[in-house]
Amino acid sequence: MQKIVVEGGAALNGDVQISGAKNAVLPILCATLLADGPVSITNVPNLHDVVTTAKLLGELGAGITVDEGTLGRGRGMVIDPTTVHSHVAPYELVKTMRASVLVLGPLLAKYGAAEVSLPGGCAIGSRPVDQHIKGLQALGADITVENGYIKARRDGRLKGARFVFDMVTVTGTENVLMAAALAEGTSVLENAAMEPEIVDLADCLNALGANIEHAGSGRIVVHGVERLHGGSHHVLPDRIETGTFLVAAAMTGGRVTVRNARPDTLDAVIDKLKQAGADITVDGDRITLDMDGRRPKSVDLTTAPHPAFPTDMQAQFMALNCIAEGVGVINETIFENRFMHVSELQRLGADIRVEGHTAIVRGVQRLSGAPVMATDLRASASLVLAGLVAEGATTIDRIYHLDRGYENIEEKLSGLGANIRRIAG
Repeated sequence: MQKIVVEGGAALNGDVQISGAKNAVLPILCATLLADGPVSITNVPNLHDVVTTAKLLGELGAGITVDEGTLGRGRGMVIDPTTVHSHVAPYELVKTMRASVLVLGPLLAKYGAAEVSLPGGCAIGSRPVDQHIKGLQALGADITVENGYIKARRDGRLKGARFVFDMVTVTGTENVLMAAALAEGTSVLENAAMEPEIVDLADCLNALGANIEHAGSGRIVVHGVERLHGGSHHVLPDRIETGTFLVAAAMTGGRVTVRNARPDTLDAVIDKLKQAGADITVDGDRITLDMDGRRPKSVDLTTAPHPAFPTDMQAQFMALNCIAEGVGVINETIFENRFMHVSELQRLGADIRVEGHTAIVRGVQRLSGAPVMATDLRASASLVLAGLVAEGATTIDRIYHLDRGYENIEEKLSGLGANIRRIAG
């Protein structure tokens, strides 16, 4: 098993290119199942979760062609769904990645049946699929859960309906949205998730012939169509990767420009970085953060659904607070078990006290390198960030979590002056 070793102490400086968004490309790849022809997706990040999704689509019978890409367009994939011959997503593929459940809606809507294993993914708390099931049932699906599988059927086309999500759910919104695209009549999805990745999925579906309005609001209107055709779509930049590199620059006192970014998707993160004392300049698709050697100031934050502060940036800001001036209070409202990185940060010398869903972080002058273990995707990023400022070497185990969501992170950080390398376990 591979590990990453970080030698702390270097201020990051330079430019870094942001990859396509993991949380956008996965539902978009699943959405290609709805089409009647090949779909070309560009700006596809080379991530373990993307490989797993491609394997799943291949298992269903879809044709997969990978194009290593051209400058500015990123890596590409062409998905040909016309050869799909199976509607079963097996446990062996689904168990490692929660997003696999996103084939449920497309398979049901296009092929009339779907059997999808209950999903796995990061162990950060309960993320039930009941909203997916209720939403698809509202569209007329017959669904049971048996032997660890969600089994869905429909008689005739799905029927448009008004559905109110009991809670805001990103993947739930995506699954029901994709199914509604081929339903007969109009669907109205209330209390829908508003993340930029939802908008990107809707943009992709519309490019294939869907008729979706108001994606990115809490009320999405879907006018169902009989079929979707082939087409192309360029995946939006990853706002969480962008935020992670900006936090890395702030923690190390450096000056970093992220390129191929979408600043408009990062308002809450940029506001917190400014509160931490960073000078930030936005120029088109570039964001430049300059700390000019200063130590960051602690920030308070509360995670909540978009457009509020994203839970996927909580661990990174906790790492920042560990070495910042003052005391920062972090409230996690999305996932009940997303403080597993606390004990690992404490191994590096962090002063953190957890009270329920709240973490109180008192900044210290220095962290000390130590062996640590990644427990989930964003926790692994926080340990890399802490290692960048810790004295001595920090060795991070279980980095397969990192590879699920960050493309070439050690190469990108090395390009900014970090002393980081991957080693055999």
